Amino acid sequence: MPLDPQAAAFLQMLAASNAPPLNTQTPEQAREAIAGFIALAGEGEPVAAVENRSIPGPAGEIPVRIYTPSGQPPFPALVYYHGGGWVVGNLDMVDTVCRALANRAGSVVVSVDYRLAPEHKFPASAEDAYAAAHWVATNASTIGVDPGRIAVGGDSAGGNLAAVVSLIARDRGSPSLAYQVLVYPVTDYAFDTPSYQANGKDYFLTTEMMEWFWNHYLRTPEDGNNPYASPLRATNLAGLPPALVITAEYDPLRDEGERYAQRLREAGVPVRQTRYDGMVHGFFTMPGTFDKAKQAVDEIAEELRKTAAARA
Repeated sequence: MPLDPQAAAFLQMLAASNAPPLNTQTPEQAREAIAGFIALAGEGEPVAAVENRSIPGPAGEIPVRIYTPSGQPPFPALVYYHGGGWVVGNLDMVDTVCRALANRAGSVVVSVDYRLAPEHKFPASAEDAYAAAHWVATNASTIGVDPGRIAVGGDSAGGNLAAVVSLIARDRGSPSLAYQVLVYPVTDYAFDTPSYQANGKDYFLTTEMMEWFWNHYLRTPEDGNNPYASPLRATNLAGLPPALVITAEYDPLRDEGERYAQRLREAGVPVRQTRYDGMVHGFFTMPGTFDKAKQAVDEIAEELRKTAAARA
């Protein structure tokens, strides 16, 4: 399909700004630059309760933001990981979508401010992400959550972390996760797919940016073979929670996300996979800019509601 008109307008706005690509900046500069995208998310919905707190992690406290919908607990929960290539991004980047998901899924959403690279390289982000999911499960009653109905989710690098947490939880035997939501996830340390070749420049996220992110994240290139960095390289995907995998047509990460969905299916994992035609990477966290972001939020909320009802 042709580029969606809203995506085309977004790309034109970026081009007119003449902002330097993230991969030409320092991590600190890139973090400041990406914060400018928060306004594109639009105004967040009111939620019954929002709490900022810290939880114990493997190397100190992990900041989280807990969104609680109206209604009577215990609620299902979604542990959410923001995107940003493991280098940029924060809780505010996904505040609008987390509020919408809490309301529409009727779920407590726990948004996780995991450690970032290059200050904290692999596997720091993954270990923080897992620790947060484990904390939600073991402290479920204190935040009004049903420990049998916990999902994980995230976008881009956060989608990578949600997939990785699902793998770690399976391998370590806890927590038991009900679902995984992977929005245009990073799944492989490679840059050679047809979607990289077709969409690796001119569509917001570029091949050079992804190389920059990976180079900051990994300690050595050999880390890229680790399934907790590249879940597509896991030899066995059986026994993982059911998944919703969302991809964008004009995204270099499209093919690796869809390949991961196929690998999950081949392993016997129930999967729903949706490609958002005409969309570019990053659309999901900007519902104030992209109508299809609102559609994706609704799709996720519906899947979470169905999963929660089935496990009630």
